[in-house]
Amino acid sequence: MSDPLPWREAWQHALYGPDGFYRRPEGPAGHFTTSSHGGLGAHLARALARLADEEGATHVVDVGAGRGELLTALRAERPALRLTGVDVVERPQGLPDDVRWMPSPGGPGLPDALTDLDDVLVVAHEWLDVVPCTVAEVDTDGRLRTVLVDPATGEESLGGPLGPDDAAWCAAHRPADGLPAGSRVEVGLARDRAWESLLGRVRRGTVLAVDYGHTREEHPVGGTLVAYREGVVVDPLPDGSRDLTAHVAVDSLRHDELTTQREALHRLLGRTGLPDHALARTDPAGYLAALADTSALTALTDPAGLGGFRWVLARVRPG
Repeated sequence: MSDPLPWREAWQHALYGPDGFYRRPEGPAGHFTTSSHGGLGAHLARALARLADEEGATHVVDVGAGRGELLTALRAERPALRLTGVDVVERPQGLPDDVRWMPSPGGPGLPDALTDLDDVLVVAHEWLDVVPCTVAEVDTDGRLRTVLVDPATGEESLGGPLGPDDAAWCAAHRPADGLPAGSRVEVGLARDRAWESLLGRVRRGTVLAVDYGHTREEHPVGGTLVAYREGVVVDPLPDGSRDLTAHVAVDSLRHDELTTQREALHRLLGRTGLPDHALARTDPAGYLAALADTSALTALTDPAGLGGFRWVLARVRPG
């Protein structure tokens, strides 16, 4: 056994340390599929290109860009856009030559060079859910205490009371009053600060977070911390072998618009029905392509899956 650590500290090391999960050669796509991968990514890229047009953006920055999957789809969709990727690894192989790449420290950290952005759409796709945060639990006296974890075994224990900043965030956004003992809160302060840091890099533009999320009224009493490895949900062990993620408290983030992916994509891409079956006889390849498009958009807008993701949009304007 090793000494127990606050979850936030163990989580940061497990994902972004020298041997952290997000530095593994296979990348996130080796363990799970997101809206940015494969055929899904082509539709998401089309929606984001249209959003960039609406917001007057000529530059798209992808924060938490993985191995550049969404950037590659954006290049194919809209060659005129300037593109920049940000992630913890060095520039991925196969990324289009004209796409800029910035290695980042990981977690809430951003590259120093990512600053003074103009006419930009910044997309933080599944970034905030992997910004490590304090995990708290209600004890038998009704107080929120920091949850500690043994990084080697995953065994948990309760530490001391929350620090003043985390306690103030909970009082404002996720109060423990009336919650039964054992209830969990993932304290969103670290995510709020990371979001504000990202907004602070923009002089003029729009910042969009796309993520697992909940509002104050929806917060599960058992918390949302979970792990993924090779496409399977596994125990949240902070040993670097698996992804660790928790839902984002989206209503505590500064925003101008808050919606779901389903609503956003229906607005940007419209609703796609099944192709006319007669096309299968006259143009079989076209029919199969249209069917694949419909299937991808259906998956992206499924309210019980990817369509339930939250889109948090904030505009930054000078003055």
